Parts: sequence; C-alpha cells; structure tokens
Amino acid sequence: MRIIGGKYSRRLIPTPKNLPVRPTTDLAKESLFNILHNRIDFSGKKALDLFAGTGSISYEFASRGCSPVISVDQNNRCTRFIKDTAHSFEMDIQVIRSDVFRFIKSSPSTFDVIFCDPPYALPEISRISEMIFQFELLHAEGLLIIEHPGTIDLSGQPWFNEHRKYGHVNFSFFQYKA
Repeated sequence: MRIIGGKYSRRLIPTPKNLPVRPTTDLAKESLFNILHNRIDFSGKKALDLFAGTGSISYEFASRGCSPVISVDQNNRCTRFIKDTAHSFEMDIQVIRSDVFRFIKSSPSTFDVIFCDPPYALPEISRISEMIFQFELLHAEGLLIIEHPGTIDLSGQPWFNEHRKYGHVNFSFFQYKA
C-alpha cells in the first residue's frame, strides 16, 4: 500500500497479510482524492474514516493536512496497525476500536469529511448515510463518501449528491442540500 499524495506522498506502507480487509485500490483512491482536492481544502479539516481497515484513507487525509483524523474499526489487529503506522509517521490520527454503528450513535463530534468503506456484504450499507445525518456527524458544508459494491444503488437516499465508479469500486457522495 502506498500514500498517493500530500506530505507523505509515495511512501510505502507494508501491510500485514493477516488483516481481514479489502483495501481501496490505488486507482480508485487516487481518483477519489483528485475529486476531493477540487472540493475541499484539507488543511485543518476534521476527517472521519469509518470501517478504517488498514487506515489507507486515514493516511491520505492526514498526509493532505486534515487534523485530526479519526479512524474507527472494530478489529483489534486493524486498529493496532493504524496506531503503529500513524505513530511512525507522526500523523495526527486518533484510532478508536468500536463497532461503527455504535460510534455513529454516540459520537459527540462533527466532521468536515467522512469516508466509509464497509464490508461489501454488510446488509446495513444503505442505512449508513441516514444514520450519519440523523446523528448529525457531518458539518453543514461537509461531505460524506460511501464506498460500496455496484450491486447497491444509493442514489435514492436523502442527501445523495452523485455517484462515481472506478472498476469494481463505487463511491456515492452525500451532503446537505443548499
């Protein structure tokens, strides 16, 4: 895995083979951050990475100047790996080991950008955006991105803005309507 852009651009991060993850491909990640670069000034923005896995998206947010970045995953090996990697790069990433749905319901914070990459087989994927807006985790000008399989269509969800597809990776974007 590598960091695509920002302060830590092109840094390689060796990922343990035993993590139960499906990392976002470099092509999809690069395409996503090209889109975000045109929409967000990352400097000082508060970012949330749900179902963080290897932390790949968290590192991209931190590398581009988001501070703090909150990474949430329920797998102990994943959270330990993210903590160790963030520490070695001196990145402002706070790692929380928690069930994502429990975190959404109890988070006292709001965020400028939220990325969510749930397991593709998770039956509750279509509920995630609804919960994030219900529990007001997104700032008024914020952006939510959900990665999902092509078999799921989120375009009928409230606050849906657009859909992008890169190979087998799909991103749906949500934000408050102006």
